[in-house]
Amino acid sequence: MHIYVPRRALSDAEVEEADGKMLAMLNRVLDWIRSLFWSEEMELTLVGLQGSGKTTFVNVIASGQFTEDMIPTVGFNMRKVTKGNVTIKIWDIGGQPRFRSMWERYCRGVNAIVFMVDAADEEKLEASRNELFQLLDKPQLESIPVLVLGNKKDLPMALDEKQLIERMNLNSIQNREICCYSISCKEKMNIEITLQWLINKSKRSR
Repeated sequence: MHIYVPRRALSDAEVEEADGKMLAMLNRVLDWIRSLFWSEEMELTLVGLQGSGKTTFVNVIASGQFTEDMIPTVGFNMRKVTKGNVTIKIWDIGGQPRFRSMWERYCRGVNAIVFMVDAADEEKLEASRNELFQLLDKPQLESIPVLVLGNKKDLPMALDEKQLIERMNLNSIQNREICCYSISCKEKMNIEITLQWLINKSKRSR
């Protein structure tokens, strides 16, 4: 004989939890569908003097992990980072003097150039400015958007955005879109706004 046992009514908390799980699952499905039909790709090149934090920046946006003792890039590295429905192909080029002649080659045809500056190293600011302007004088790189990042904002002597714009003479650059953010890879300060700027470059390039 079958005995009917009435099911217990779910509490409000259980209903809310179930709804939350269903919504999360639906969002994952929608993200997957978007990745199939509305995925976007962009390519950027990351340059700057050695020790400015280029490879650290790549690691932070890729994995959220900060490493204090990062091995300097020898030559170049390429890494793909996916954020939402955008895949970013990043060329991380060594900043030592012997590698700077490679910068122009890897900057050709990209969606954006990211120039990293150690905002806490007063002695290297002039060299950073000179290298940036020398790079942007190349005819092949005309009109490519540039994002200047002043890294190490967490250090007490680091320049803020206004100071960095002035010291790097960024207001004199007229032939392209240029933006400047003060960031800290260590404290993950302004990383999200930086990513949003980069993602917008992929959308404008369609």
